[in-house]
Amino acid sequence: MTVVKELFGSNNPVGKTVKINLINFKVIGILPVKGTTGPQDQDDTVIIPITTAMYRVLGKEYIDSIYVEAKSADLIDSAQEAITKLIIKQHRLITDDQKDSFQIRNMADIKNTLTSTTKTMSLLLGAIAAISLLVGGIGIMNIMLVSVTERTREIGLRKAIGANNQDIMTQFLIEAVLMSFIGGLAGVMFGGGISFLITFAAGWSVRISWASIALATVFSLFVGVIFGLWPANKASQLNPIEALRYE
Repeated sequence: MTVVKELFGSNNPVGKTVKINLINFKVIGILPVKGTTGPQDQDDTVIIPITTAMYRVLGKEYIDSIYVEAKSADLIDSAQEAITKLIIKQHRLITDDQKDSFQIRNMADIKNTLTSTTKTMSLLLGAIAAISLLVGGIGIMNIMLVSVTERTREIGLRKAIGANNQDIMTQFLIEAVLMSFIGGLAGVMFGGGISFLITFAAGWSVRISWASIALATVFSLFVGVIFGLWPANKASQLNPIEALRYE
């Protein structure tokens, strides 16, 4: 699709003519979208007859690579072994140096490697996120502890006019949860903005699911509850007489 967009835009290219190395070629079909593999864009490809490519376009009598597709994933290893034997037989490769003159790449092995790398990166990003949550939770707890200290007289006054320990604890717990919720909401907005920026600048397809937004929001509330319990409990346990005397 990359070639179609670059040469024809939104028009249908089938039946039209393109020129490659001063030779006209008629477009007879469009390949399905495959996406990018590493640095290579698999959609930025034109397929022409092999003899035409060798003798009229490239000017050489050999090919650099051959793509082979097995009928099923279970047959990949046996197909690779059969191809190796066929190349050795056809080219009469006898010595070990000659047998090492070609290379067969198993895309299943590459896929497994990429999957393993992706899992490792996911675990690494998860660890970084956990550390960030821990640091953010400690920050919320410290802010709430400072708030309890600065509002000691207010707490004493509330208890003096009838508020019990549960009321005080609920008040400060709600404040901690609200603080973490606002932080989580700001993080979701910032992450969404970065994703849209990447889509606009790099042209990558980035999709944000509502499930991930909901999970992030709920987890931010959970962090607020966990790290707000100690400051809220400390505020609820203050003696009203000593709190009113606090300077």
